[in-house]
Amino acid sequence: MKADILLKNACILSMDESFQTFYPGAIAIKKDEILAVGEEKEILEKFSADSIIDCNEKVLMPGFVNAHTHVPMTLLRGLADDLRLDVWLLGYMMPVEREYVTPEFVQLGTLLACAEMIKSGITTFADMYYFEDDVAEATVKAGMRAICGESILKFPTPDSASYEEGLAYARKFIEKWKNHPLITPAIAPHAPYTCTDEILQASAALAREFDVPLHIHISETATEVEEMRKNIGMPVVPYVKKQTLLDTKLIAAHCVHIDEGEMRSLSHANAGIAHNPSSNMKLASGIAQVQRMLELGVNVGIGTDGPASNNDLDMFEEIRLASFLSKVSTGDPTSLPARDVLALATTVGAKAVHLQEQIGSLEPGKKADLIIIDVSPVHNSPRFQRDPDSVYAQIVYAAKSTDVTDVMINGKWVFLEKELQTLDEKSLLKDANKLAKEIDTFLIEREQSVLSKLIAIGGASEAESFEVQTKVCITNPAPIVKAINSPELEILRERHYREYDTYFYFENPSQGKLRYREDHFVGDKGKVTQVRSRLTHIGVSREYQFGDKALLSRSRYLAPASQSLRFYREYFKPAQEVEIEKDRLRFLIKFQDTEFFINIDTIEKPDLGYFLEIKSRTWSRSDADVKAEMIPALLELLGASIEHIITDDYIEIVEKR
Repeated sequence: MKADILLKNACILSMDESFQTFYPGAIAIKKDEILAVGEEKEILEKFSADSIIDCNEKVLMPGFVNAHTHVPMTLLRGLADDLRLDVWLLGYMMPVEREYVTPEFVQLGTLLACAEMIKSGITTFADMYYFEDDVAEATVKAGMRAICGESILKFPTPDSASYEEGLAYARKFIEKWKNHPLITPAIAPHAPYTCTDEILQASAALAREFDVPLHIHISETATEVEEMRKNIGMPVVPYVKKQTLLDTKLIAAHCVHIDEGEMRSLSHANAGIAHNPSSNMKLASGIAQVQRMLELGVNVGIGTDGPASNNDLDMFEEIRLASFLSKVSTGDPTSLPARDVLALATTVGAKAVHLQEQIGSLEPGKKADLIIIDVSPVHNSPRFQRDPDSVYAQIVYAAKSTDVTDVMINGKWVFLEKELQTLDEKSLLKDANKLAKEIDTFLIEREQSVLSKLIAIGGASEAESFEVQTKVCITNPAPIVKAINSPELEILRERHYREYDTYFYFENPSQGKLRYREDHFVGDKGKVTQVRSRLTHIGVSREYQFGDKALLSRSRYLAPASQSLRFYREYFKPAQEVEIEKDRLRFLIKFQDTEFFINIDTIEKPDLGYFLEIKSRTWSRSDADVKAEMIPALLELLGASIEHIITDDYIEIVEKR
């Protein structure tokens, strides 16, 4: 029988269900598929080929499956390290991404990552990032196999101004790449805490519609889990199950802090977990209980995570650490032995990313994705053959990524005799280093920005991007209060505050403004029952007009104010300060099944009089549009004049005086 390629004289690790090994072994390949694998004598008697390659007793095995990563972030490797997660993410990663992440950036970062991964023996990776269409294009150019997940967040992202745009982009991306021989398109809502219920449900529906994977971060940190329990009243996995994510081909990254009930739920849903040892250690996220996950039947793969939080794409390192962490966390040196952990990077990893029918083991009918490893270097010598499983230990505990000599993906050589076949490594490095200099300059100029300093304090979080706000001057609040109690409105919550705002202005207007606010909660008897202080960084607004209303889009970050106003004055060094004091009656109401805040404000410093303010914030541009159109009817119901609507914030009214 004729094959295209025969590989002989190899120590073959099939990584199939029975862990068959063949030494000396041979494998026959035709086009992109494996025809046969077995003992060398048997294969050579049955098959002939124009290309017969002697493997010189090296190990031949399936390529590694990197179950979770963010490949374009190779261009952010080493940008900021040894920081708290919020400082690292909000202070460095996201600002640089907003400034620099373009289709060109993504393509360069992906090609650089592919070069590194190929040399590390990775043949398939599961990605989650922006401009995933360009990730896919670059991956095909490199000749790699990938699950490419388009990221969806409630925040504006480099490729989408709103999550609705992100979902539309994802749909087009999936339609374009569905059934490609190398690319499996996917949708990737970033995490429960960075998405809304609507985003998660829409993402799950899209994944089911096209029968593609859904890739998401789950329970990476203890804080994430605690906040979910506090705010939603349930753990993370039951929450995402409620949003129907477990009805998809789920790839759940991390799962460091899940209990046995959650593990069972993921197992019953045939979900895959991507374990990321280096990233979890470096960011102090914790140790995932992989041994218990496997005992409960969960498919667990191994991922490198992004090269900005690892900081490499070396699967040999991840496999070794995965075994060691399991031993340390269980106190059992027999936990996750070499053969089993190697399976997580191959056959079980393929199940975790839902590609087990194509890859993960060397079996007839599967894709010809394989690697050849030299186990003869001094750091891996001598070689003992008494125990047939010793070769697994050689690879897991002693081999290095530099021991990979050859890589084949889909029947084509992408790394041959330690030479990349599809990529120009020198050119990629030159372009990457040029970009690094530009980013350095950007960060040096930005290092002392107001937002960076706010994030450095800790606890900062991004608020809703779109704000609908309208206010009118009133002479008497009493009729408005009476109207709020009308049958057409449902009062969900009522509060009384005294608010003391100090606005910090800076010499560079592009820095935005910083507001220090003290909320004094006033009880039924007129006494202050609670005081809350917080900081709000308000970026420059972008206004979208809707007749006599305004829809604003702006960056807004909130942080608790645990220090005195004097401290923040000295810390931020504002060029100017403006104070506003007001008495506020606030109502959260439902009007035509839509929630709004109604504020009845008495501005006492400066003396501006009474105002009725209607306000709503949302992550959704379309939701903001709908609410903006509803405001005139709500104003009319409240008996307020719509002829003199004001769309400015109070600070902007003060500025114009």
